[in-house]
Amino acid sequence: MLNLTWSSAAAIRTAKGAPGDMEFRDLTTRVGLWYENFMKNADPRTEDWFLMSSPLPQTVVIVAYIYFVTRLGPRLMEKRKALQLKEVLIIYNFSVVALSLYMCYEYVMSGWGTGYTFHCDLVDYSDSPQAVRMAGTCWLYYFSKFIEMLDTIFFVLRKKNGQITFLHVYHHSIMPFTWWFGVRFAAGGQGTFHALLNCVVHVVMYSYYGLSALGPAYQKYLWWKKYLTTIQLIQFVIVTTHIWQYFFMKDCPYQFPIFIYIIGLYGLVFLLLFLNFWYHAYTKGKRLPKVLQAKTWAHPYNKTNGQNNSEITNGNGFHHDKNE
Repeated sequence: MLNLTWSSAAAIRTAKGAPGDMEFRDLTTRVGLWYENFMKNADPRTEDWFLMSSPLPQTVVIVAYIYFVTRLGPRLMEKRKALQLKEVLIIYNFSVVALSLYMCYEYVMSGWGTGYTFHCDLVDYSDSPQAVRMAGTCWLYYFSKFIEMLDTIFFVLRKKNGQITFLHVYHHSIMPFTWWFGVRFAAGGQGTFHALLNCVVHVVMYSYYGLSALGPAYQKYLWWKKYLTTIQLIQFVIVTTHIWQYFFMKDCPYQFPIFIYIIGLYGLVFLLLFLNFWYHAYTKGKRLPKVLQAKTWAHPYNKTNGQNNSEITNGNGFHHDKNE
């Protein structure tokens, strides 16, 4: 009788599941329901676009990128000679220039030069040609963030591990991740102004990188290098000023204010970083302070290789060798 009771109890526990299993299933159910409700507000126009079905595919790419540039890549290159990649860098940099110019044109023609007020600009979710064009431009900008991951991969292949700072990797990881939500929920409106401005700055910055990669013969055409930091500082001032005006508007029914907060915080943080850089590099005449250099990733393969470390910063505030 006792054995029967134990058997019956075991059967009941098996049928109902252990308490831990029940809690896990309940949690996954809640998360699943939350995600379904959350995605009900997504833009149906972008649902079937490449990488837009869910954030999982891009998350896999981002995790693989982080692992390669911080662990696997430096380990593979440890006993190999640094690759020169001169021709590759020339093609890559000028290709990014061309892509950035194209995105500038598309942003202007789909809203910022054809009706946006630079004040309270809402997202147009209609299927009008201009609204879909804006959404498509937002997706292209999102996808370009994956292309720009090559910046870091080239650092790894050229054994410039000192350039692979935490902030650099963080930026190249967080941008595509957050922009996935931007494309799925708010592909247009005032939240895209920083993307337009960033494309303009990238035209300037990657032009510099491309000309620099051509070699010493073209150094005489790079006299404007000293203005690059100023251009980037102006970028963050404009982005921060534009996005923060939202908080002083009496009535602006922008559909997803959370993106305003994210962009505002991002712009403010990098504005402060650049002001700090400006103060140390130009006012006090010092090189980039350690707080802005950031700590390089802590692995045994992340060593300097005796190359010239004179640096400039790219359009997003991260450091590149002057011989990029």
